[in-house]
Amino acid sequence: MIYTAETDPLCYPGTTVLRNKLDLMDQDELDEYETAMFVLRSEEPWPEGKLDVAHYLSLHHHLFQDVYDWAGQIRTIRIGKGGNWFCYPEHIQAQLDHVFQELGTADAFESLAPRDFAVRAAHFLAELNAIHPFREGNGRTQLTFLALLAEQAGLPFNVEVLDRERAIGAMIESFAGSELPLADLILDIVSEPSPS
Repeated sequence: MIYTAETDPLCYPGTTVLRNKLDLMDQDELDEYETAMFVLRSEEPWPEGKLDVAHYLSLHHHLFQDVYDWAGQIRTIRIGKGGNWFCYPEHIQAQLDHVFQELGTADAFESLAPRDFAVRAAHFLAELNAIHPFREGNGRTQLTFLALLAEQAGLPFNVEVLDRERAIGAMIESFAGSELPLADLILDIVSEPSPS
């Protein structure tokens, strides 16, 4: 889905294509390259950190460093999707600080039962999604961070459970105030797979 945005200095003039390191001016080509680099970087060790704001920004940088010069940097323009605006850039840092303070320390998710983990993680991701700190790559960075939280909690992370449409639907519902579909999705992701 294309973002709604103000005039964006990060886009090539007269287009909605984000400036990128390969100067790809075709959106499909950029999407393909971005996905390939994301997959490649996802297979590498994650940057170390304390599951805090700095760590979150470093994850985005790690995942998108091959594509965008601004990887890991907080966006500076207003963006939205589906007629809804995300956090205005002048408030992003304060909101990130708040949501990560609410998250707690790196061990806050340890020893939680899967359902409790899912409910707590859903609230955190819903807040993080409403902030949408990056110009592009928010959902993939959120998913990566969720994997780190699951690892911290000693829970599995079954990426094969993920269905793109279900995930997008759950995030939209959370933006509208209902975190239950997102919690249910996360519970499926962090539950032991049923034997076939």
